Amino acid sequence: MSARYDCADAQQREQGLAAAVDAVQEGQLVVLPTDTVYGVGADAFNAAAVTALLAAKGRGRNMPPPVLVGSVAAAAALTESLGPFGQDLIDEFWPGPLTLVFRASATLLWDLGDTMGTVAVRMPLHPVALDLLRRTGPMAVSSANRHSLPAATTAADAENQLGDAISVYLDGGACADNVPSTILDLTGTVPRMLRAGALSLDELRKVVPVIDLPAPEPEPELSPADRRAAEAISAAKAALADTAADADGGSAVRPPADDSSQDPGPGD
Repeated sequence: MSARYDCADAQQREQGLAAAVDAVQEGQLVVLPTDTVYGVGADAFNAAAVTALLAAKGRGRNMPPPVLVGSVAAAAALTESLGPFGQDLIDEFWPGPLTLVFRASATLLWDLGDTMGTVAVRMPLHPVALDLLRRTGPMAVSSANRHSLPAATTAADAENQLGDAISVYLDGGACADNVPSTILDLTGTVPRMLRAGALSLDELRKVVPVIDLPAPEPEPELSPADRRAAEAISAAKAALADTAADADGGSAVRPPADDSSQDPGPGD
């Protein structure tokens, strides 16, 4: 049975934090507010709890969760090194909406999924989240929603999606924004943006001037049948434009053929 605590009330906040700490230590899941969207979290060093987190979201091991920390020292302990850019980025943007991907320390006894030896780390700018993280230590935290559904921006949204899979809901009110954190990969020679988010590329380049961007995905190739259909639609539109021009005594300017039908694009 889940319990929900209103963190706007000082007494409920303390009760909720205590209950959340107990739940995390017992390998259960909790929902917490962050400075971006609500997150569902578990003890990062409890493999069964992390597996339960992925199951609650409907995700597999190929989508490992990031780790939230309550201090820079905790982040440094999780990594081989902060590298030449990590400390400067942390100094400028933490706590805040920047997730940094590092090489994980080889001494860590954990299983977050198929991480390929890396760890994505963030310190959120939210008092409830920071208070909890400083009591529990690093937590595996992912957005509080079922896979493919919108991220929760209120505790009620999270509860509607995750239900009794969560032991404790910490209600910190509605999120100010639903933009996720920006993700920057620091495992290579040059930092690489993996996801655009709350921090813009221009803001990041004030600290790290050179940042690689992901290559654009190639447009999907149309099948012969789809190509013929797109050509037929384009021809029909052109014919309609000619007819309209004739009806106006030739005064209308024929618009260019609309090629948007030739690029259906990937589904959301």
